[in-house]
Amino acid sequence: MKTKKQKKIQSKNGITLIALIVTIILLLILAGISIQQLGENGIFAKVKSAKLEHMKAEAKENIILAIMQIQT
Repeated sequence: MKTKKQKKIQSKNGITLIALIVTIILLLILAGISIQQLGENGIFAKVKSAKLEHMKAEAKENIILAIMQIQT
């Protein structure tokens, strides 16, 4: 027959194992969401779009500066 002390130890081990499994599942879900954000329509696509917009604005500014220099 198991004593009260042995039952407490077994229940603590069971809770720890369940907590570990829940933690692993949550980490897998978060990793899946993070990987999804890095896809074609995610962060990298936004970075490429922002880079193109910056290059266009820079070219426009250089043209305006060149025109101003010619006028002065």
